[in-house]
Amino acid sequence: MPILPRIARRRRLLAIGAAAAVLATGASIPAHAAPALQEVMFVGNNWEGTATVIKARGDFARIGRLNVIPDKDKRLQEIYLDPIKLLFFLGIRETAGEGHDQFVDDMYATPDGTALVASRPSFADVVSIDLATGQLKWRFPVSGFRSDHMAVSPDGTRVAVSASTSNTVHVLDINTGQELGKFATGDKPHENIFSKDGKRIWNMSIGEVNNDFDAPWQDFLKGDRKVTIADTSTFKVVKTIDMRPRLDAAGRKDLSDAVRPAALTPDESKLYFQVSFFNGLAEYDVATDQVTRVKTLPENPDTSDDRTTYVNDSRHHGLSMSPDGSKLCVAGTMDDYATIVNRATLQEGPLVPAAKPYWATVSGDGTACVISESDADQVTAIDFATGKKIISVPVGDHPQRVRLAHIPADWTSPTA
Repeated sequence: MPILPRIARRRRLLAIGAAAAVLATGASIPAHAAPALQEVMFVGNNWEGTATVIKARGDFARIGRLNVIPDKDKRLQEIYLDPIKLLFFLGIRETAGEGHDQFVDDMYATPDGTALVASRPSFADVVSIDLATGQLKWRFPVSGFRSDHMAVSPDGTRVAVSASTSNTVHVLDINTGQELGKFATGDKPHENIFSKDGKRIWNMSIGEVNNDFDAPWQDFLKGDRKVTIADTSTFKVVKTIDMRPRLDAAGRKDLSDAVRPAALTPDESKLYFQVSFFNGLAEYDVATDQVTRVKTLPENPDTSDDRTTYVNDSRHHGLSMSPDGSKLCVAGTMDDYATIVNRATLQEGPLVPAAKPYWATVSGDGTACVISESDADQVTAIDFATGKKIISVPVGDHPQRVRLAHIPADWTSPTA
């Protein structure tokens, strides 16, 4: 046998022997290390159909941008060839979209950080977009004609999405888009929250926000509004909460029972929530099943009292909580401010001017609240400790949802 083949064969045998020796010790052969990830924020620019990617702390600088509607022409062709789909598409534009198409609502990253998963209201779907190429990986059409808010499970493997015209929440495998289960809700399911252990999903339905029956005496025309809690293993509804009698018992018959953005305390003993038409928030005690406190926040004197002018019935829309549970961050949408509220006293801090703030989330390091200013096309960070503005960062057209995510450390925007 020639010398070189003998040497190559000997090296292969030595390698096999070494691997066998490692396995004999009970150890494993190291695999390729997972790529390093960086913590970022996805900002969904609803009317533009893009996601701006920014740093999750510090100067919140822009990192890149992703097209969330790379298949726009194909989707529009399908819609214009179907009269029913076209009717709903145009209806969304004229109502919830304020004259614009709603191309991106909610967003999360897959656990490995390689894809963005987004709900697209006007296209009635959820899609996964490869962060490296910008191309679709999978698409899930929701039941009905509009998708809305989402939530991701604590382990990052499942995503729940509200199908707002079919009164359904779908739960999907975030990596494949396969439906794992679904459950029925009240009218117009909206906000979703997973419990800390991942065993429950809380869904808040907001009712018929697209009609102008907004006077208090017309409240009965707003539909069936309730909190629905479902088991994430069986997808059976384990509890429903109608806030109407609970608000009445707390002396607030004047408030709508349409629960909008909400936040659970770290120990999940209390739920804080906003309701339609109201500049403030309520506190619900989970154990006693009672609304225990209601906080009215300041009115902007320039805000109209005409409730039909409130965007989708929401006077205030956006609520988050500091990681230690001591502070709440409130987006005062129609009142054009945001404020930090002390949870113990429910006393608000400085009113930070903001142009139609539409969402509130928490920075990666937990020290700041980040709101989307939908009328100014920017996001603004507010310090939880002082209640003062830190910085504003320009994004895209009509930012709404802002979510934390982890993506590759060396990520750059894919080319068109």
